[in-house]
Amino acid sequence: MASYFFSLPDVYFGENAIQTLRRLNHKKVAIVTDSFMVSSGKTRDLINEMPQACVSIFSEVKPDPSVEILHAGAAQFKSFKPQVIIALGGGSALDAAKGIKVTLEEFLPGHAIELIAIPTTSGSGSEVTSYAIISDPQNGRKYPLIADELIPDCAILDPNLVLSVPRQVAVDTGMDVLTHAIEALVSTGANDFSDALAEKAIALVWQHLPDVFSDENNIAARGHMHNASCMAGMAFNSAGLGLVHGMAHAIGGMLHIPHGKINAMLLPLIIEHNARHAPHARMRYLKCAAIMGIQAATPEQTLRALIGSIRDMNHHFGIPSTLQALGKDRTAVESLRQALIAATLGDGCTQTNPCQPRAADVDRLLTAIAG
Repeated sequence: MASYFFSLPDVYFGENAIQTLRRLNHKKVAIVTDSFMVSSGKTRDLINEMPQACVSIFSEVKPDPSVEILHAGAAQFKSFKPQVIIALGGGSALDAAKGIKVTLEEFLPGHAIELIAIPTTSGSGSEVTSYAIISDPQNGRKYPLIADELIPDCAILDPNLVLSVPRQVAVDTGMDVLTHAIEALVSTGANDFSDALAEKAIALVWQHLPDVFSDENNIAARGHMHNASCMAGMAFNSAGLGLVHGMAHAIGGMLHIPHGKINAMLLPLIIEHNARHAPHARMRYLKCAAIMGIQAATPEQTLRALIGSIRDMNHHFGIPSTLQALGKDRTAVESLRQALIAATLGDGCTQTNPCQPRAADVDRLLTAIAG
C-alpha cells in the first residue's frame, strides 16, 4: 500500500528570510494577524518588503480562533479578492488564515489564492501542515481540522521574528515542538520520511531550547528552534500525533490552558502509559532517549530516565506537573471528567496513538494530571 509524504510548501529559512516577500510587489495581498503584530510594527516590516503591493490587513485574530473569526476575515476580504494571503503570528493566526483562505475560496469559486505562512513563534508547525485547530468557545472545545487544502504554499522561517517572544511562551511552545516530534516518532503512521524529520527535531529541541530559556536573545538557538518546529510539523503532518494531543485538546479547550504547556505536562505521563501497553512504542521511546543522550544500565531504567529527564526539563522551565499546581480547581476538573474522557477518545489525534486507550485509561490519566 502506498504512503504519502507531501512536497509542499516551499520553505525559506534564516535571518532576513522575509526578503522573499519582494516578489509580491504589485500584487493584492491580504495579511491575517492579531492586534499585537500591528502595534509592534511586525506587519509594517512585511509591507516594507513589498512597497508596491496593495495590502489589506485583518488583525482580529484571538487565541484559539473560532468559526466566527474565519467568517469575519473572509467577509473583509471578499470584495478585496486577494491574490495572496499572508498568515503572520503564532499558531492561532496561522490556523485562522488557513480557515479564512478556504472560506474565501468558497465565496469566490475559481479564484485561487496563494497562502504564505510566517510563524512568529516556534511551536505549532502549522506553517507546513494540513491541520488547523478551530475552537468552539460556547462548548469549550477545540477541533482539529485536517485537509490538504489547508497546507500553505510557502513558509518563511525568519528567526528575527521570534526574538521578541517572551521566555515562558518560548519554552511552552518549544515543548510543543518536542511533543510533536516524539508523538510522530511513535505514531502508528510513522514512516522513514517522518522519522528523519522527527529525530532531527528532537535533537534540536533537546540541545537548543535550554539555550533559549537562558538567553532570550540567542538568535542562533532561536533559529534552530524555528527550524525544529517546522521539521516536527512536517513529521506529524505525515505520521499523525497521539494521545498527548488528544487529551491536550480536551483539557486545554475546557480548562483554558495554553496548548504547549498542557502538552508538556501530559508528555511524561503518556510516554509511561504507551511504553507499558505498546511494546513497539518502547523501542521508539528508547530511540528518543538515545537521540537525547540518555542511557542507563537497562532498557527499563533508560525509559524511566527519559521520563524523568522530561519532567526535570519541565520543572527547569517552570512548567508544573499537575493541574492543581497550575491553579486549576479540582472540583472543576471533576465536573468535566466525563466530557474530557469523551472528547479525548473522539479526538482524531488519539486515533494514531501506538495503543488505543479505553475510557478507563483516560480516566486514570486524568486523575494523575489533576494532582
